[in-house]
Amino acid sequence: MEFDVIIVGGGLVGASLAASLKSSGLSLALVEGQTAAFSHAGWDSRIYAITPGNVEFLKECGSWQRQDMSRVQPVEAMRVFGDDDSELEFSAYEIGAPELTFILENRLMQEALWETILDQDNLTLFNPARCAALDLGLDAATLTLEDGRELRAKLVVGADGRDSWVRKQAGMDEAPTPYQQHGVVANFRCEKPHRGVAYQWFSPDSILAYLPLPQQMMSMVWSVLPEKSAELLKLSPEDLCAQVAAAGHHTLGELELVTPPSSFALRILRLPHIVKPRLALVGDAAHNVHPLAGQGVNLGFRDARELAQTLLARGPQRDCGDYALLRRYDRARQEDIFSMLTTTDALKKLFCNADPLLRKVRNLGLSATNHLTPAKRMLARHALI
Repeated sequence: MEFDVIIVGGGLVGASLAASLKSSGLSLALVEGQTAAFSHAGWDSRIYAITPGNVEFLKECGSWQRQDMSRVQPVEAMRVFGDDDSELEFSAYEIGAPELTFILENRLMQEALWETILDQDNLTLFNPARCAALDLGLDAATLTLEDGRELRAKLVVGADGRDSWVRKQAGMDEAPTPYQQHGVVANFRCEKPHRGVAYQWFSPDSILAYLPLPQQMMSMVWSVLPEKSAELLKLSPEDLCAQVAAAGHHTLGELELVTPPSSFALRILRLPHIVKPRLALVGDAAHNVHPLAGQGVNLGFRDARELAQTLLARGPQRDCGDYALLRRYDRARQEDIFSMLTTTDALKKLFCNADPLLRKVRNLGLSATNHLTPAKRMLARHALI
């Protein structure tokens, strides 16, 4: 079977890339190993903060319009606390924006994207289907599925997540650096209203975030040592609520557990390049970032947006897997990826550190930045992209 582009991975980033190429004139194949089954029962503990820039991208894809907006929470302000009385506050009002970001569930965003791509005339879906072999030839790439079917295309896109099979097959599998931290996530109902404010607390051994959700709920992301993660997962719902409320200084009052906690290991992955002849990587297949800034999926959406623009601008006769063309995408993404990975890595190392001198420096930095209105506005505007 012959295609122009094969996308391996139908998660948020892979599906958004497919949707953004709806009117490209390219023939697409999407290969996804997990059966697409969506349940509306309960809340999803996997929550993302989506920047206004990426909301516009999802609108262009045609998926944002399908969202249940009663499950989407705009964030109008964010308060960041050091491990003393230092504080940094961002406000949408200060930069003349309606909101800083939008908080919503992975499952509902995924469903909206899949509803969008299932309407595409230029897309052939292979689901569930698993990959067995990948050959990057001079004129085309050949992807062999476990059932023996062979798919050929000018370009293969790896959108298959942080443990990317495509990345490994292409020989681009640099070893990620573990942070020796786990991210623990869960959703809670709050006694006090959050008023659309997100909170974050830095301490020498952890980073705690409260992300507001509709219906007076919030989603917690707590980056902690592995042994603390194991301890939190073993707690009763009542004891977990008590610990999370205390760690957040009872800012939202008493908490009630809505979704059971889960955890994942945190790491950083930097690749020198995210393309090869006939191959491009997007999303977590291309980079892994600490979640303290909530920018992992936003980086991935910007990958998809840039790759789609590169392919759309290539000209009707140009090979979409041409290495010189793909290098344009690679160069266009390097600054954004490097900046985000470097910033989050530096912040993690600065704040998750017991050194008393660094403690003084980081807290003074928070307080100083909070009083520098131009600097705050610059940081807030960058977060809108």
